[in-house]
Amino acid sequence: MKTILIAASLVALCYGHVIPEVPKTDGESRYVWMPDDEGKQVLVDLEEPVDEEVLNTRNGANNQYWLFTRWNPSVHNIITHGNANSIWASNYNGARPLVVIVHGWTNNGNSPMNHQIRDAFLAVQDCNVIVVDWSGLASSNYLTAAAGVPNVGQHLGNFVTWLINTAGGNWNQVHFVGFSLGAHAVGNAGRQTGARPSRITGLDPAGYRWHTNALRLSPNDGQYVEAIHTDGNVLGIMNPSGNADFYPNGGKHPQPGCWTQGTSCSHGRATELFAATVRHNHLIGRQCPNIWEAELGTCNGASLHMGNGIVNKRGNGLYALRTLDTTPF
Repeated sequence: MKTILIAASLVALCYGHVIPEVPKTDGESRYVWMPDDEGKQVLVDLEEPVDEEVLNTRNGANNQYWLFTRWNPSVHNIITHGNANSIWASNYNGARPLVVIVHGWTNNGNSPMNHQIRDAFLAVQDCNVIVVDWSGLASSNYLTAAAGVPNVGQHLGNFVTWLINTAGGNWNQVHFVGFSLGAHAVGNAGRQTGARPSRITGLDPAGYRWHTNALRLSPNDGQYVEAIHTDGNVLGIMNPSGNADFYPNGGKHPQPGCWTQGTSCSHGRATELFAATVRHNHLIGRQCPNIWEAELGTCNGASLHMGNGIVNKRGNGLYALRTLDTTPF
């Protein structure tokens, strides 16, 4: 019977634009819709076994590190962990700030979010931008990819430590940025370094299998940790995850402009909002006494800019704000 329900759901998806209700087991959803790299909805089984072979062969040791600078803004240099010559052959400069970007499930180094955020930083800062491609694992089933996230983050933390020790850099000028599963990966990366990065930004940290996970993004992962929530309680996590947590438009679906689209639109909106704030630093939240008022957007406490690329930014609390539906929001 369960197989018939899944098949019926898939047929309905093929012949209509409305995503059908997923089959349920014991009153709870075992199957959920998640977007792939092209934004198409994929039915995910949250009880699907972890693929141990994939987990062991496509782990963080396979991370690729793509360097972009103002000298090579669109064509990357590859830096290989442990190969100092790959640094010397690149445009890396330890005197510049370092921004590290990590994508989410089914994404890769060429996914649009990486381009948006990379280009925003290079437009306003002379910095090193490293895009982490962990697509070998991220392209596997969701539970396998999620299970491998801590290892991806640990290898990233070790890589950045090696990079700075080998070619120079200043931890007070290091900013990690991660989207969805990537938000938890950068949290683990920061933890691996002893919380040395000056700033970590989590963009709608992934929710499924992370709400009570001890290895999720947390305030102790860096000197300052910020989270931007745009699809809370669905694809994203709603719980506070940083020193400062922002809930634009209530932190949930639908975000403005996503009314007729699936939750993937609201989930991805965090990356668009962040890229816009790096360029313009124009979206300002008001502090909230609790998460319920953050959802309602009825807060009138102290102000704090959401996002931006200021590496030594600091703040604490929950913040609400309203945005427009198109860039720069």
